[in-house]
Amino acid sequence: MSTSNSFDYIIVGAGSAGCVLASRLTEDPDVRVLVLEAGGRDSSIFIHMPAALAKPLANDRYNWFYHSEPEPHLDGRRLYCPRGRVLGGSSSINGMAYVRGHARDYDRWAQSGLTGWSYAEVLPYFRKAETYERGADAYRGGEGPLHVSAGACNNPLFQAWIEAGRQAGYPATPDMNGRQQEGFAHMDMTVHDGRRWSAAVAYLKPAMARPNLTVWTRALTTRVLFDGYRAVGVELAKGNTKAEVRAEREVILCGGAVNSPQTLLLSGVGPADELTAQGIRVVQDLPGVGKNLQDHLEVYVQHACTQPITLYSALKPWNQAKIGFDWLFFKKGLGASSHFEAGGFIRSRAGIEHPDLQYHFLPIAMNYDGSNPAGSHGFQAHVGPMRSQSRGEITLTSADPKAPPRILFNYMSQEADRQEFRAAIRLTREVFAQKAFDPFRGAELAPGPAVQSDQEIDAFVRQHVESAYHPSCTCKMGTDSMAVVDGAARVHGLEGLRVVDASVMPDIVSGNLNAPTIMLAEKLADTIRGKAPLPASEAPVWIAENWATAQR
Repeated sequence: MSTSNSFDYIIVGAGSAGCVLASRLTEDPDVRVLVLEAGGRDSSIFIHMPAALAKPLANDRYNWFYHSEPEPHLDGRRLYCPRGRVLGGSSSINGMAYVRGHARDYDRWAQSGLTGWSYAEVLPYFRKAETYERGADAYRGGEGPLHVSAGACNNPLFQAWIEAGRQAGYPATPDMNGRQQEGFAHMDMTVHDGRRWSAAVAYLKPAMARPNLTVWTRALTTRVLFDGYRAVGVELAKGNTKAEVRAEREVILCGGAVNSPQTLLLSGVGPADELTAQGIRVVQDLPGVGKNLQDHLEVYVQHACTQPITLYSALKPWNQAKIGFDWLFFKKGLGASSHFEAGGFIRSRAGIEHPDLQYHFLPIAMNYDGSNPAGSHGFQAHVGPMRSQSRGEITLTSADPKAPPRILFNYMSQEADRQEFRAAIRLTREVFAQKAFDPFRGAELAPGPAVQSDQEIDAFVRQHVESAYHPSCTCKMGTDSMAVVDGAARVHGLEGLRVVDASVMPDIVSGNLNAPTIMLAEKLADTIRGKAPLPASEAPVWIAENWATAQR
């Protein structure tokens, strides 16, 4: 450890948000910043090789490896909830999909009373963060640390997917992160020069050359220290050593939707009755800490492929050796992509203003974490609702900081969620039935031809649905009684303490969460530094003219 035990800012967690803040706050040479990361360095080849994403995702070396409680509406299944425990956090183990969500998500935040969070006001921060390989425009950035590439879609199945969507009556959009989210399109990835471009690579590593940034790995923050109602530092465990470190200005929690509420609860900030039951002294009674947990779920609609053009061949050991060689020495070939290169957004029914279903298309039939390959050539669409009405919670199982928290998502507790999944599966089958897939379409592998009725689809979803790994909203911004932080991410009723990560989203956005989390941190970095916000954008947003009366 450093001999210093005092810094201006202490950032807890070197994930997507923590890396951004470490970079932006240390742009001021007079500010001393300490970043505490419970995990280790991101040195594994499996982190940096995009196609190897299943390796760090499916083991506990770089991952908290959480599981939910038995989910009452999913036949008692415990769902996997991986969270990054490594420099870069979940941006070092995720699927690298760069998706911003819909403009109306942020307008909804602003309409709830969060001044400054409308789409026009957050778009400049998406642009500030990004360098897009296809070039900057009114929506995309050209000078940011986060390099984003567009899916090449060279496999003919990707083109079949986009064309089948068009044949089914949906629009094709040139950029789902630009003016028009709705439709079928290529997907963008946080991949650059054939490597995963995590928040650690984009933001933290360059900033670590600065003398005013200190990063401690294998440092588990056990609680925030208070002097009255002011956060003055943290207690941490590094190996068998315990230490206290002081923050002259602020402690900023960036542990994510699971670990940030856990740290608050361990520190005496949360529902008073829950804290008392664990023997924790109450510093601030905030009933919303750990509540409002939201996530995205998805199922796979899988088909056999009649041509040997899928990624199934890449699973053969001799082919994996060649893929590894090509990537290791040239950063090219199948190893240089996450293979989530095409997807789409559609509306499940008339009367929904913007898409509530998301697709990721993959030219292989297997699970996201690499498990359960179909055993033959196949392809699949991951599909699921974007704005579930189900709400869960994060609570403590113990006052021991090393004990995992209790995670209950309460998935599929609302009839509206079940209706959306029924529509998702039926609409996906319709897309796969289009002429574009005629040269490739074999038998339906999942859900399978026997699954047709509402009851059969519901049972399939209960048995097979998986998390898309987007936990969020457990320390939500707002002014109501369940809000944990204000619009500047300051914890209500306390001083010198903020939360900056996906947990502060008041409700989940319509898409993957990495890009929105980086945007949040970019915007809040300006707030913390006292800088004027970037000027609002005037770029228009596309909404289907017939949304009130038609599904497409």
